[in-house]
Amino acid sequence: MNIDLYLKEKANLINQELDRLLPEVELKPQVLHQAMRYSVFAGGKRLRPVLFLATLDALEEPSEPYLPFACALELIHTYSLIHDDLPAMDNDDLRRGLPTSHKKFGEAQAILAGDALLTYAFKLMVSPKEKGASPEKLLAAIDEVTDGAGLKGMIVGQVLDIQAENKEIGLDELQTIHRNKTGALFAASIRSAAVLAGCNPEMLEKLTGYAENFGLAFQITDDILDVIGDTAKMGKPTGSDQEQKKITYPSFLGLERSQELARESVEKAVQYLIELPAGADPLRALARQVIDREN
Repeated sequence: MNIDLYLKEKANLINQELDRLLPEVELKPQVLHQAMRYSVFAGGKRLRPVLFLATLDALEEPSEPYLPFACALELIHTYSLIHDDLPAMDNDDLRRGLPTSHKKFGEAQAILAGDALLTYAFKLMVSPKEKGASPEKLLAAIDEVTDGAGLKGMIVGQVLDIQAENKEIGLDELQTIHRNKTGALFAASIRSAAVLAGCNPEMLEKLTGYAENFGLAFQITDDILDVIGDTAKMGKPTGSDQEQKKITYPSFLGLERSQELARESVEKAVQYLIELPAGADPLRALARQVIDREN
């Protein structure tokens, strides 16, 4: 299949829905809505909502009623980037080739824009009930996202990542950081879609195995790109991990072994989908593409 075309079509679908759902910039307070839209539409592959939609496709569940839920995943991801870029966190000036939110609007407005995106995301996750979605399934899916984005996932990973700066940590600790900081929201995107599709427990576990290995391959590739990536294609300076003295896969395992581990993780991810029909081909192709990306 043509995964680039699939990604483009799904991303366009998500972007159109995001444009419809987000408050217009003319609404007061204008600066808040400007800051929200600025970060949401500053680029990005829409990978988390695309994984959500691809999982629905794989399980033969119509995706149209759940587009707002997919958009909510992108809003949560965007809020995390806004806050991650702040001076108290990674202190980044550029994101996707543009000034970060706090550089454009100031720290206070950036924090509030992130807060607004996060809280609005939960409103969007509830909204499919208006199109007949099962309230019970929606509640279970939201529970998955809450875990992945919060105290059982991304926030924990952020805390552990900060605590690990300028310290010697082991590979197990590094994997724990990234399983939470990066992998948990990928897993939540896939698991929430599976829950909405009424997936049985056995298949849910297999999709979880796919998601965990996908997240690992993604993070390792991120670490590799910080070493050998093209700044122009990355949209931000490379070498920031080394500058901040962060432990990464290349710094721990070396570049060659890190590349091998990323490839191994992709193959493990694909193996978890072996029982699924051709409808899961986008998930297979997305996993293989993740280590070939340039940003």
